[in-house]
Amino acid sequence: MLDHASLEIFCTVAEELSITRAAQRLGRVQSNVTTRIQQLEEELGTVLFERIGKQLRLSPQGDTFLSYARNMLALAEEARQMLRPGKPEGLLRIGSMESTAATRMPAVLSRYHRQWPEVRIELSTAPSRQLVDALRAHRADCALVALRADSKEEAQQELSEMGLAGRPMFREELMLVLPADHPAVRQPDKLAVRSLATFAQGCTYRTFAEDWLRGKLVGGQAEVKLDVQAVGSYHSMLACVASGTCVSFVPRSVLELNPNLTGIRQVPMTKIDTWFLWRAGAETPAVKALHEALAEESAKGRTI
Repeated sequence: MLDHASLEIFCTVAEELSITRAAQRLGRVQSNVTTRIQQLEEELGTVLFERIGKQLRLSPQGDTFLSYARNMLALAEEARQMLRPGKPEGLLRIGSMESTAATRMPAVLSRYHRQWPEVRIELSTAPSRQLVDALRAHRADCALVALRADSKEEAQQELSEMGLAGRPMFREELMLVLPADHPAVRQPDKLAVRSLATFAQGCTYRTFAEDWLRGKLVGGQAEVKLDVQAVGSYHSMLACVASGTCVSFVPRSVLELNPNLTGIRQVPMTKIDTWFLWRAGAETPAVKALHEALAEESAKGRTI
């Protein structure tokens, strides 16, 4: 049957790609896990896993079913929490930009855990666009993303059209980071290097950088073409810049984590708001408590 236990077993096996490891993680015997998977395959009328030699992998049908299974488990957990509007508990899946996770979340989550120890937190990081997609697909319960909009009302309208709600929490100052011996510039045609170190597509800060390079943010400025080096962390970005081969765009709050940085020059460029998002109508007690904790942090004066 498509009951909660069967879906949980299937998702665990899909994540581990091992009956043995899945059984250990679930606290079940291997034969029980195998039987439940076989029963699920019989009910669905399709093979969910394929075995290639000693390797277990999802079949194409299993890969398709995995997203549905995760959504059903997420909706069940969301419904359970919404029907019990008392103190926060259960699973809270938070999506966050890398910069926010590093600079804003440690203190917030430390206090949150002390106040609500029965909430199990899962924190994952990704670029803003991917975080919005995860939230809409029920792969996250809330997210902290960077949004560029002419006004708060415009941003909220765009969120509403996607079935989301949100509130601006932190205002980040985005810095153009240059090699130490590079002149301080504010126009792309003055750059003396030809590479941009940045995150993958979907990052709002990358979009700002690309718009700046295309001259969209500087009246009458011709487009400047830079090679893009997609890297996985701000540490890697700063190393690329310090090597003298790249420029990058990094929030000031990230740079302040290491006040003794050398080999770079910083130029203030713009300010972009970080928003806390959740699905409209689905602000569970755990999400609401995090919303309140973030608002408290935001009110300290160094944020919006």
